[in-house]
Amino acid sequence: MYSFYGTWPWYVAGPLLGFVMLLLVYFGKTFGMSSNLRTMCTMLGAGKTADFFKFDWKTQRWNLVVVLGAMIGGFIAVHYLSDGSGVNLNSKTLTELQQLNIDAPDGNLLPKAFTSAEALQSPKIIAILLLGGLLVGFGTRYAGGCTSGHAITGLSNLQIPSLIAVIGFFVGGLLMSWLLLPLILK
Repeated sequence: MYSFYGTWPWYVAGPLLGFVMLLLVYFGKTFGMSSNLRTMCTMLGAGKTADFFKFDWKTQRWNLVVVLGAMIGGFIAVHYLSDGSGVNLNSKTLTELQQLNIDAPDGNLLPKAFTSAEALQSPKIIAILLLGGLLVGFGTRYAGGCTSGHAITGLSNLQIPSLIAVIGFFVGGLLMSWLLLPLILK
């Protein structure tokens, strides 16, 4: 019998994700996390200052359940379905991180070079995080959705714009990690 401690294998996670997609298609809904952020901003009154947020957010209440489910699911996965080892990186990746003066994440999702209290006192790190967030927000809006919306919903519905967006996400990620990040962190 398979133990669910550690990373779930593709043959468990993939079919579960496919099942969720079938349910969304059946109910005429689409999946994407950026639409949840838009809904939350609209609920908090952002429509008073920007037309983008002027819509009936109550029609998207179901989408907020996705956010709640992601939080509850993450909590359950970390506290009840995990062995506590966290994320394990390839040794080559760890070597490349060391070359950039970034310590191993030690099972965390992000290295402490970007998330520790000391790092958050560095103007350079703050600038990197703010610029990265701004670019992700702009890219999400410009592409008409986020990575999860395009890669999961768009590709499963065979949408060409989603294919183009996903290719752009991957090319942008490769350029950032191989070319720009080493220049920024040196």
